[in-house]
Amino acid sequence: MSDTYNGWTNYATWRVNLEMFDGQSAEDLGCFTRYEEPDTSDVAQYLREWAEESISNDAIPEGLAIDYALAFLDQVNWYEIAQHFVDEWNELRQEEEREEEEESDE
Repeated sequence: MSDTYNGWTNYATWRVNLEMFDGQSAEDLGCFTRYEEPDTSDVAQYLREWAEESISNDAIPEGLAIDYALAFLDQVNWYEIAQHFVDEWNELRQEEEREEEEESDE
């Protein structure tokens, strides 16, 4: 039996992507800009730190609850989520390049 969940590495990766990052762009999060070539490993580290900071800044007091939340984040495949953002960036750049080519052909 596969450990994947809804096309993601596992439940934690799917859930964190859905709850924390779905509908946001890398630019929204400040990972990189549309003009900056992204490095997937750097983006993965940024996303992890962003998520951990978000949990720590919420109304969760220090103690057991935050420990459980951080343990859940340890199960996330951050590289996979980062790759999703990088792929989206690449698609956007390719689309912009195609549009620029079409405009220059006119």
